[in-house]
Amino acid sequence: MLDAMLAGLALAGAFLIRFDGYPGQLFVHQLVLLLPLFATLRLSANWAFGVYRRLWRYTGLTEVAELACSVLTVTTAILIARAVHIITINGNHLSYGIIFIECGLAFLLMVTPRVLRRLLVEHSHRRHWRQPIRQRALVVGAGDAGQMVVKELSQRPDLGVDVVGLIDDDPQKLRKKIGHLTVFGTTGELVKLVENLFIDQVVIAIPSAPPAEIRRIVDMCRTAEVETRILPGLYELIDGRVTVSQLREVCLEDLLGREPVELDSTSIAGYIEGRHVLITGAGGSIGSELSRQIMSFQPKELLLLGKGENSIFSIYQELSRRPEPVKLVPLIADVRDYHRMLNIFQKHRPDVVFHAAAHKHVPLMEDNACEAVTNNINGTRTVSELATEYGVDTFVLVSSDKAVNPTSIMGASKRTAELIIQDLSRRSQTKYVAVRFGNVLDSRGSVLPTWRQQIASGGPLTVTHPEATRYFMLIPEAVQLIIQAGAIGMGGEIFVLDMGKPVKILDLAHDLIRLSGLRTNEDIEISFVGLRPGEKLYEELLTAEEGLSTTMYKKILVGKPQPIDHNKLVATLTFLSQAAQLNDELAIRTHLDALVGSSLLPSKEHCS
Repeated sequence: MLDAMLAGLALAGAFLIRFDGYPGQLFVHQLVLLLPLFATLRLSANWAFGVYRRLWRYTGLTEVAELACSVLTVTTAILIARAVHIITINGNHLSYGIIFIECGLAFLLMVTPRVLRRLLVEHSHRRHWRQPIRQRALVVGAGDAGQMVVKELSQRPDLGVDVVGLIDDDPQKLRKKIGHLTVFGTTGELVKLVENLFIDQVVIAIPSAPPAEIRRIVDMCRTAEVETRILPGLYELIDGRVTVSQLREVCLEDLLGREPVELDSTSIAGYIEGRHVLITGAGGSIGSELSRQIMSFQPKELLLLGKGENSIFSIYQELSRRPEPVKLVPLIADVRDYHRMLNIFQKHRPDVVFHAAAHKHVPLMEDNACEAVTNNINGTRTVSELATEYGVDTFVLVSSDKAVNPTSIMGASKRTAELIIQDLSRRSQTKYVAVRFGNVLDSRGSVLPTWRQQIASGGPLTVTHPEATRYFMLIPEAVQLIIQAGAIGMGGEIFVLDMGKPVKILDLAHDLIRLSGLRTNEDIEISFVGLRPGEKLYEELLTAEEGLSTTMYKKILVGKPQPIDHNKLVATLTFLSQAAQLNDELAIRTHLDALVGSSLLPSKEHCS
């Protein structure tokens, strides 16, 4: 009705402007006869362009553009009718000036109340004009988690989010009311509902959803061009680090979809609580997370050992702010320095050692083989032998899936470290175990930080090979299983963490680009650079000889210990140390190849 009145007012205003306020009786008669026609055409065009399916409180550029198209369409039709002499009143043609003036007035008059309504709504949602406008949210998941989200958001007006409805794939919940909110449809209707309900944000409240389902919902949100938030997963909620009010953006970890780890806290506390615990490499990705989680089991003393002073300072400062009554001791030391490590064992007498210090970067170790030997092999030998000498109860070596059938210096050095502790376990009262797992998502030096830098600089994203696959897990999950393995080991075992299914690196790259709000090959290119020295196309977790058996924990498997020739091992370690001192890469590769049965020898062309 308002638009009909405004259409008539626009036509009357056009006549008044055209004739300087005095149109004369003839043109007044023309105006009266044309009013119903213009009003009908304007309203019909508005309806056809969807103007009346829009809520005025959300008027934006889209709504203004629709109204402009409606007005111009009617004006074009009238111009054509005028040109072919259809619009005549008592033999008088309608003035072209009136047609153009009426077009401008109609647009301005119909846009003005819509824009004013939008401004009033924004003003009512703000304490002052600089406060951000509230967002309309649609919650995916009408279960307990969804209701928790709705409840907390309703109690937190400072978050600026208003939940307007829910969606759920349970047919029994469709079109039902949960509190004052309606379950509008299924996830398959998400794109349409976002458009019809004027949604600004979609909140995914299905903590137990598999990664494929999360990926499907996220892709639909990208299609709808709407902001996506996700309720922290079950692992994060159980861990107690976040509350359901701390909604966050969807990240790659959600698409990886690892199940929460169920820890046997009693068995872990049995060998950590009240003890002196040493963590080597405590400033690294795994070492720092080990420190955080071990703190919660309240050891008497936690020794944070690392070579880099900045990383040790950082984790020491972080843990110092926690309430647990644990004595923290930051130690700047190199595991290769026997006399420094001897002094530490003599002074602190650790009961439990987690040996996470290692060089882990495959291509770098290919170019620095002597460093892999001195750090990963000699360092492990130093710390593990001192553990026997000073009566350490439990020694846990953090190993890698690259130790299986190694094709790299790094992998061979980690396999040698495993052999060292397995050999010691047969001659020592200390319980030695190794924990082997694959790539840890977002760890320092891993592919994700590199890709994020490449995206920030505009690309391209570098991928080694389109068919390359890797096992991935989350840092907290890996560390929980490492700690648990230390509790169940009897000595000499190599525990293998259940890494799930291998993930294609290329799929991971596509996911990261999409989660960054960009499009592959349009905003960011992907470049294939080929496998780097020492890298495999596919990773393995066990050799054929080790076999595999289950433990009482479904995510921890154990490989069968292999016979080790002690004399051969000691002789090879001596040769490796001498070769490392001489920086003799060929000798290092030869001895490692003979020890671990891998393929490390360079080609003849490389040797020449």
